[in-house]
Amino acid sequence: QVQLVESGGGLVQAGASLRLSCAASGGTFSAYAMAWVRQAPGKEREVVAAISRSGDRTVYADSAKGRFTISRDNAKNTVYLQMNELKPEDTAVYYCARHRSAYSLPTSRPDAYAYWGQGTQVTVSS
Repeated sequence: QVQLVESGGGLVQAGASLRLSCAASGGTFSAYAMAWVRQAPGKEREVVAAISRSGDRTVYADSAKGRFTISRDNAKNTVYLQMNELKPEDTAVYYCARHRSAYSLPTSRPDAYAYWGQGTQVTVSS
């Protein structure tokens, strides 16, 4: 059974940084692309960043480019999201997600991801 557990969210001021972590268990972590997906109240889910199995390919939402960095450590079954220069519009619940198919490329489509964590709240005050 796949389990994804996020941590690292919190309340910060605009301009601050946060690092989210997601610990995965169950399944073969290194076989799957992973993503960070966020959802703000009243808005659709948005893939902010995704990473390939080996970490050599990444995908970012336009809103995240230049500020967020996704990375992974396959030895630790963990994926990270470093978020810098946070803005109030980054406020959302951030979910870690695993691609539904092994050996697939990362994508910005939320429906490509089948397993989700419980989410961690990120709140950015102005």
